[in-house]
Amino acid sequence: QVQLVESGGGLVQAGGSLRLSCAASGRTFSSYAMYWFRQAPGKEREFVAAISRSGVSTYYADSVKGRFTISRDNAKNTGYLQMNSLKPEDTAVYYCAARTRWGSSSPERSDYDYWGQGTQVTVSS
Repeated sequence: QVQLVESGGGLVQAGGSLRLSCAASGRTFSSYAMYWFRQAPGKEREFVAAISRSGVSTYYADSVKGRFTISRDNAKNTGYLQMNSLKPEDTAVYYCAARTRWGSSSPERSDYDYWGQGTQVTVSS
């Protein structure tokens, strides 16, 4: 069993930065690929970024490519999402998710083994 807890959200002005963390309980964090999703009010959940179990492979949604960086520290059982050059349209609740399978960025909850509770990111113009 793995529990995921996000932190680091908050209110920031456009152009600013935030770093989200996703802390995982248990000793098997390195067995899971990690994903970040977000959901804005009235919108569908959307994929943001993913990182493989080892951290060697990453991929991003086009909307955040070049601005966001996903990383992980398996020794600390923690994943990160560094968000730079934030825009008002980045405002959403951000969720981390984990699963053993690498690949598809489906936003369906059932496609992942574990989800965090989410952290709010608000970007003011």
